[in-house]
Amino acid sequence: MKYKKRKYFLAGRINLIQRSKIRELFEKAKKMENVISLGIGEPDFDTPDVVKEAAKRAIDEGYTHYTPNAGIPEFREAIAEYYKTHYKVDVSPNDIIVTAGAYEATYLAFQTLLEQDDDVIIPDPAFVCYVEDAKIAEAGIIRIPLREENEFQVDPDELVEAITKRTRMLVLNYPNNPTGAILKKKTVKAIADIAEDYNLYILSDEPYEHFLYEGAKHYPMIKYAPDNTILANSFSKTFAMTGWRLGFTIAPTQVIRDMIKLHAYVIGNVTSFIQIAGITALRDKRSWEAVSAMRETYAERRKLVLKHLHKMPYITPFKPKGAFYIWAKIDPSLDMSSEDFADWLLENARVVVIPGTAFGKAGEGWIRISYATKKSQLIEAMQRMNEALSKL
Repeated sequence: MKYKKRKYFLAGRINLIQRSKIRELFEKAKKMENVISLGIGEPDFDTPDVVKEAAKRAIDEGYTHYTPNAGIPEFREAIAEYYKTHYKVDVSPNDIIVTAGAYEATYLAFQTLLEQDDDVIIPDPAFVCYVEDAKIAEAGIIRIPLREENEFQVDPDELVEAITKRTRMLVLNYPNNPTGAILKKKTVKAIADIAEDYNLYILSDEPYEHFLYEGAKHYPMIKYAPDNTILANSFSKTFAMTGWRLGFTIAPTQVIRDMIKLHAYVIGNVTSFIQIAGITALRDKRSWEAVSAMRETYAERRKLVLKHLHKMPYITPFKPKGAFYIWAKIDPSLDMSSEDFADWLLENARVVVIPGTAFGKAGEGWIRISYATKKSQLIEAMQRMNEALSKL
């Protein structure tokens, strides 16, 4: 018997995953000169010095070895302290796992909780990884729209209608990427009640919790549905630590136990000296002073970009209360898809924005603009966009 020769073999499930449209646009932009990017969701600030110094000191003190799979106990205690201090929520350090950013946290949740033919409800638009994680878990995907007239909050009535006998999990991400929306307290409570009534897990991804504007408040889902919530969070946005790959998950005891088992085979443990730096980030007042300064700067940039967009033809911005993005509507009279519009801006204004369809079908007709960019760059980008659009 002869076997067909192949140079390589690939698992069929890898073909289910779509390449990020965001990355495709960035690669196109890299081949062009004089481009300003308002696309990437990354703070342009440096990590606070006190956190960097803590990491350097930890290396010198010998934190270069394996740690417990769940993370260094003192770090998990610091995370529990943080939720007690900031939100008056009691969390056991034993119900916390330290992860390689919120990305791994969400991956672990999907793989631990979902089986083939289970359903997961994912809002539309939503951050790009959720749908791909669901595909890998072989789960059924139900999208529910986030509507402008509801300030891009999940509608509890629509949520109930979307639930099936196979629904196991709901994904939430507030403050929201890409819309910048927040969840009001009454909505958080309503969703918590639905999760308890229908025995659903809520994967609540909350990395933008400290970037809020105009008196907006964040209500962690774990406070209202502690037995149903898997909370994913990250140091990437709060402390400008994107490259450190440091995050964590809080979940009910029986869930966290099995997430730790999977985590042990995925990465083993997060880098030891980075965990030590995380303790400093949470406990040192200087790191929180840096967060406050970042928030003030983002607030100024937000006002600046909104002011320019309101004067610009063919674009109408949604006023965000959180994160560092502006979700802007494209005038239907242009008869351009979101991708066409983003490509047109790149070609004619040398400005990168993200087409709304990168986040789901409901994102058609919208673009995402990041203001995690220096003021001078933002002003130049707004001027370029205005000039190009004025010629249409």
